[in-house]
Amino acid sequence: MARVVGLIGLLIVLAIGGYLYIQQAKSASKEAGNPRQAVDVVGVKMDLVNMAQAERGYYAREGKYTSLDDLRSSGDLLVRNDRRGFYTYSANFTDSGFTITATYSGPPNTDAPASLSVDETMQVR
Repeated sequence: MARVVGLIGLLIVLAIGGYLYIQQAKSASKEAGNPRQAVDVVGVKMDLVNMAQAERGYYAREGKYTSLDDLRSSGDLLVRNDRRGFYTYSANFTDSGFTITATYSGPPNTDAPASLSVDETMQVR
């Protein structure tokens, strides 16, 4: 009986996980016009979050924010490129905050966000 309950619980968790995955894929597809573009947009968002986490970690250790190149050389940032697909990354920082921006520079595409950014609040916009 316990195995049946455990199996039912596992199936419920898998169903919920599958549903959430499908909803995320649909959301990404709406933000970008084709599947490849959707993958790029999701990847860009993940890169931005990773970059922001690296900035926060560096700030916690050094007491200041820094450039993407400095984050890479210190080993805090594992994202090795300043671009993904048609998006290019740039960072602006001050003593009290930072903004990392991904800017679209590909062919005209009204479905692709022109830019995405993240700051010290960790919110991708």
